Amino acid sequence: MTLTCFIRYQIDPFQRDAFRQYAENWGEIIPRCGGQLIGYFLPHEGTNDIAWGLIAFDSLAAYEAYRARLRTDPASVENFRIAQTKRFILREERTFTEVVDETLGIRARPVQG
Repeated sequence: MTLTCFIRYQIDPFQRDAFRQYAENWGEIIPRCGGQLIGYFLPHEGTNDIAWGLIAFDSLAAYEAYRARLRTDPASVENFRIAQTKRFILREERTFTEVVDETLGIRARPVQG
């Protein structure tokens, strides 16, 4: 079973670039600490203050081990510190979902005529 942690962020829209850097930093940290990073997503059109992060794990136990590693990883600790100092994240919510394997990663097919 694969669990995906959907993190919904309410961000300061005037600090979008700071959040982008924060997300890019996780690109190195998350895989090193045991998470499968699906990606971070910034608002593009419409609501300008909601961003998402998606990270997959084999199990809830794998997620808990990952969280423990994050607490001791120096780059992780620094990334959290930057977010707290700059205050570009106003709110954060986590939801755990189970993937329906038969639907994951199905690519678009060429459209006929």
